[in-house]
Amino acid sequence: MKPSRPYVVGLSGGIGSGKSAAAERFAALGAAVIDTDAIAHQLTAAGGAAIPAIAHTFGPGLIAPAGNLDRAAMRALVFTRPEARRQLEGILHPMIRAESERLIAQTCAPYVILAVPLLIESGNYRGRCDRICIVDCPEDIQIARVQQRSGLDEKQIRAIMQAQACRTDRLAAADDVLDNTGSLAALHTQVDALHQRYLAAARPTPSV
Repeated sequence: MKPSRPYVVGLSGGIGSGKSAAAERFAALGAAVIDTDAIAHQLTAAGGAAIPAIAHTFGPGLIAPAGNLDRAAMRALVFTRPEARRQLEGILHPMIRAESERLIAQTCAPYVILAVPLLIESGNYRGRCDRICIVDCPEDIQIARVQQRSGLDEKQIRAIMQAQACRTDRLAAADDVLDNTGSLAALHTQVDALHQRYLAAARPTPSV
C-alpha cells in the first residue's frame, strides 16, 4: 500500500521577516524543510535544468559567463517589465513544483515545512498545504533587517516588497502566525510550540 502523503506546512513571510530563521529552527527540531528558493537557485545555477529555457526566452544576455542566471540583470528586467516576470515564473514554477513534490514524497520526517517566499502570491499552494504559517513583523523592521544583511537601499527594498503580497493579505491567509518583532530566542519559543502542534496533527489517527 502506498504511504499517505506527509503533513505539509506552508511557511512564508515578507522579505526580512525572518522566514529563514524560523525554517532553520523547524529543521533543528526534526522537520523536513523544503525551500523552494533553494530549488530555484539549483535550477538557475550553471548547468541547471532551467537555464536552456531562460536563455531561449530572454536571450544569452541574461546568462552570466559562468553559465548561471545573471540574477542582477534578471531582477532589473522583471521589475521594469511585468511580462518578463510572468515568463520567468512560467519557466520556473512547474519545475519547482515538480521537485518540491518529489522531495515531499520521499521524506521520512514527521512533517514537512514547505518554505515558499511567494506562497500567498502564487495562489496554488493552499491545496498543497495542510496548514499555512506566516512569519510576521512590521515593515520598518523588515526594511532595517534587509538593509543590514544586503546593503540594498530603502527604495530597492520597497520595490521588492511591493511585488509581494501586502502584510494584511498574508496575515489573512495564515492559520498560524510567528511574531518575529523581538529576539531570535522569542521566535524559537514560538516555533517550538508550533512544532509540538504540528507533530500532533501529523500523527496518524489510529484505525478503529
